Amino acid sequence: MTDRYLMAVESSCDETSVAILKNDKELLSNIIASQVESHKRFGGVVPEVASRHHVEVITSCFEDALQEAGITAEELDGVAVTYGPGLVGALLVGIAAAKAFAWAHQIPLIPVNHMAGHLMAAREEKELEYPLMALLVSGGHTELVYVSEPGSYHIVGETRDDAVGEAYDKVGRVMGLTYPAGREIDQLAHKGQDTYNFPRAMIKEDHLEFSFSGLKSAFINLHHNAEQKGEELVLEDLCASFQAAVLDILMVKTQKALAKYSVKMLVVAGGVAANQGLRERLAQDITDVPVVIPPLRLCGDNAGMIALAAAVEYDLGHFGQMDLNAKPSLAFSYLD
Repeated sequence: MTDRYLMAVESSCDETSVAILKNDKELLSNIIASQVESHKRFGGVVPEVASRHHVEVITSCFEDALQEAGITAEELDGVAVTYGPGLVGALLVGIAAAKAFAWAHQIPLIPVNHMAGHLMAAREEKELEYPLMALLVSGGHTELVYVSEPGSYHIVGETRDDAVGEAYDKVGRVMGLTYPAGREIDQLAHKGQDTYNFPRAMIKEDHLEFSFSGLKSAFINLHHNAEQKGEELVLEDLCASFQAAVLDILMVKTQKALAKYSVKMLVVAGGVAANQGLRERLAQDITDVPVVIPPLRLCGDNAGMIALAAAVEYDLGHFGQMDLNAKPSLAFSYLD
């Protein structure tokens, strides 16, 4: 059997990444050029700055990925690229590069949904069994996705306002923590107690929708009121209280989804899947089905996850044309 090599490109936000996947499973390389240091001073990602950084490094990422994988461009069988969701300018840089590479080497172009990439990163941990439920939690997304078979994704619940990762970064900014704040809040939460009792939105309702805007506002109001009154808040307890509320919401909604849909496993993926508190709650609360979480190195944005998703799209014959365009608001279909 001839080996199959797929290249993947990810540039949806502030990481420029190129990976090489061998025979659908073995990641030979996963080059990631992070822009975190450039965006720290702004307290978040600046789209124009992100796009410029992608342009500066994407060619070298292609070269480094091939060199680390130990193969030549002529051995590749396809090139995959994230075409949404994400920042439109950032997406366009990756798409233009992938299209040029596919055209130059006369290989198929494989469009990949960024969130499908996060989900399929779990393939690195364990072979997926279908149907499955996925909880996707990141800076831009919080959604429950029912996957009936490979390549078939249907949203059954999502946030009505802020994504969970976005809420972490916003409350982190209020506390004066360094962007991105999720990891530091998680660490501080393990040293504190849930003493501030923040609201848990919509957990008593039957639907599978999320909301984190009220929790974020309650946190900010408490913090600002304390500042105005000269009262001192315990940072560790603030973080513990905020994270406890987030995890309660996520667990309740996920348990309701598992009760509603008969599935063989739960996949939890996205940048927030690296959160240690979330992993502990999953081990404690989800006992009816196996829980599969990608390895830490594949939780954040990276091209390795795009390659793992692209292998499925390749087998299904889902290829793109040279008129492929960015879809910054790209979503999965909805399942009623």
